[in-house]
Amino acid sequence: MGLRFTQRSKLPPEFRSSRNSKHRPPITFASTSFGVDNPSAPERPSRSLILVVLAILAMSALPLGKMAVKRDNELELARALRTMREAIDAWKKLADEKKFEFDQDTEGYPPTLEDLVKGVEIQDKDAKGQTGRKRTVKFLRRIPKDPMTNSFDWGLRSYQDDPDSDSWGEENVYDVYTKSEALALDGTRYKDW
Repeated sequence: MGLRFTQRSKLPPEFRSSRNSKHRPPITFASTSFGVDNPSAPERPSRSLILVVLAILAMSALPLGKMAVKRDNELELARALRTMREAIDAWKKLADEKKFEFDQDTEGYPPTLEDLVKGVEIQDKDAKGQTGRKRTVKFLRRIPKDPMTNSFDWGLRSYQDDPDSDSWGEENVYDVYTKSEALALDGTRYKDW
């Protein structure tokens, strides 16, 4: 019912299969090494050429790695600035709502960054306006590290300072900025963020 090959005996003996044979002779191939048995084969590239190519590839990856680190630091800087500015705004909001006592000279802004970590004690009021329990509200868990200067030393501006001032008047903390003079990937200065 199937096809049968009748010309089995015309094959060379090493290619004939017998159902009773337990092994077949190994199949050997012509040598494929460069230039040994085949004079027309191309020569093997030298190791120095291979090393040069690998060095060029590695050096082309270095700028990409530096760029990735700089981008990560920029993201970390933006996150730290946003976190501290939101904490300053939350402090100011509670001060404007007269939830705690503060020095009028501070304009309702925190006196220092450390005060955002320490927090303030406010007194809750119920729906009838009666005083309830006292609780401490903290605005930051810790002062974030400046990824550009690798320190916890931030530039500060008070409400009374000029917007472009590099010196802090120490009346309050109205804004924060990095002290790094470096340029960002978009061409702006980090301290202007």
